[in-house]
Amino acid sequence: MSATVDGDKSRSVPNRVGRILRGPRPEAVPALVGTACTFVGLIDIAAGIFPRFRHSRMHTIAEVLPGATGPFAAALSLSAGMLLLLLAHGIKRHKRRAWRAAVVLLPAGAVAQFVYRHSLVGVLLSLALLALLMRHRGEFSALPDPRSRWRALTNFVLMGAGSLGLGLVVVSVHPGRIVGSPGLTDRLEHVLYGLFGFEGPIRYSDGVSWTVGYCLGALGLLTAVTTVYLAFRPEHPTARLTQDDERRLRDLLAVHGGRDSLGHFALRRDKGVVFSPSGKAAVCYRVVSGVMLASGDPIGDVEAWPGAIERFMDEAKAHSWTPAVMGCSETGGEVWTRETGLDCLELGDEAVVDVADFSLSGRAMRNVRQMVKRIERGGYRTRVRRARDLDDDEIRQIRRAAADWRGTDTERGFSMALGRIGDPADGDAVIATAHKDEGTASPSYGDLKAVIHFVPWGTDGMSLELMRRDRSADPGMNELLIVAALQAAPALGVERVSLNFAMFRSALARGEKIGAGPVLRMWRGLLVFLSRWFQIESLYKFNAKFRPRWEPRFVVFPNTRDLPRIGFAAMQAEGFVNLSLPRLFVRRRPAPAPHPCAHLTRQAETHEPRAA
Repeated sequence: MSATVDGDKSRSVPNRVGRILRGPRPEAVPALVGTACTFVGLIDIAAGIFPRFRHSRMHTIAEVLPGATGPFAAALSLSAGMLLLLLAHGIKRHKRRAWRAAVVLLPAGAVAQFVYRHSLVGVLLSLALLALLMRHRGEFSALPDPRSRWRALTNFVLMGAGSLGLGLVVVSVHPGRIVGSPGLTDRLEHVLYGLFGFEGPIRYSDGVSWTVGYCLGALGLLTAVTTVYLAFRPEHPTARLTQDDERRLRDLLAVHGGRDSLGHFALRRDKGVVFSPSGKAAVCYRVVSGVMLASGDPIGDVEAWPGAIERFMDEAKAHSWTPAVMGCSETGGEVWTRETGLDCLELGDEAVVDVADFSLSGRAMRNVRQMVKRIERGGYRTRVRRARDLDDDEIRQIRRAAADWRGTDTERGFSMALGRIGDPADGDAVIATAHKDEGTASPSYGDLKAVIHFVPWGTDGMSLELMRRDRSADPGMNELLIVAALQAAPALGVERVSLNFAMFRSALARGEKIGAGPVLRMWRGLLVFLSRWFQIESLYKFNAKFRPRWEPRFVVFPNTRDLPRIGFAAMQAEGFVNLSLPRLFVRRRPAPAPHPCAHLTRQAETHEPRAA
């Protein structure tokens, strides 16, 4: 035993030495270079702005980094620092264009250092980093992210604000060299003039005005150049579901659509899709903030899932996107983790009601039964029909009402939302409506008071997509329509109904039971607190009224450290976080005729759990 251990130790020493001599692993180079770019950028910005910095001990480090002292060198240092900071994130993400920019910037910095400072150390440092980039150029092959020219406006606003703030610092870091006592207005005016290359009202002694002028001019030029570049570079549009993709997906759903209740949501037209080599399976996705976000299980034959998953992972790797799956089933989670090595975590439970087992009788259903009877006595009536059985006027009325009754300004929904009502291709969808004749019908909605929309789940099921109600209607409209849909399901050939998804349902259920531990009670308390904004507890209690069976749903992710980023991207996709431009700057595009009512949410935004 001891001989074996000694042998292992003797072999480990040369292995470690070999790793040191070979340098960093190729896959670690982008992170290393990106971190180096961030550090160098911050040092360059500090060296170009703060005069005391150039006389501190850190000056010895700054001397061997891109940038130099003096008026022109200060501006060059500031510009190089800003560009390196902009490139750092792209280099860490293996982006090819960031690599190309760094390859151009480093020789330029080396030449500048040799010409203006005659610094051989700085030249060697730049060339060493350039050699590292050239040696590992194969690691920087990621394709660009989806983008549009509207990023130029965003860049102009952000860079302009950053240049203005940085300019105020540049103007104010020489208090002993300023002539007189200029106020904030004079300093701001000096910055604005300087960004456009003109001399401002503030005067400096000992030649400091040249340094300030060069720095401000460099900031203005950098803002202009990056904005012009973003405005005129080719667009790389976000993936969209084409007509051919949708046709192929519908063919797969016609055969395998009964496997997953979220299958029909793959037909959401703002998603991209990758197919397996055989074409028998597909994964639909959307890219949000660098996260390639899929939802539900792959579509199609389970035996062909690995091929579609491999294509999905290849696409994520090609663009250096973070792959993630929201709301897959237990079977889907097992296949994803087995084929990709990703990790899996239970996200919540889906409420599924078996129509044959549903009944309003019994003590457990007393509250729902009483509410439905009370609303029916109030004069409300319900209608449950396939979408194909509604005429065009009714469809337009329902679309208008659903849009006007939305509880938030932002359209919500991604993983469990279809984004349209009454599309001719979705004739199998089920629409339940509540009506009340009050003598005078609304010119916009008639006697319509509430609507819920179900999408097909195979040939014998349906999945809830959205719920909307008139805010002036009596409480309990959603309960009324769900009960009506469940009671009408046998006549429609529906045997199972998927209701809302309840996040962290098991934690909420276990945390409220007797004997729950302090950690579980604390976790439940946090979820209840977050329910003020995200309807975590209310959706669980709303679903539990109908005595469903709970089907667990999972999130698949690469690493635990990626969970915050994936969670933020999911919140963006679902519409809880909106980082888009204000409506004033958004270019209006006419909606395609087949689906004019986009992004309608499946979540129960308008139900009243308190009234229940």
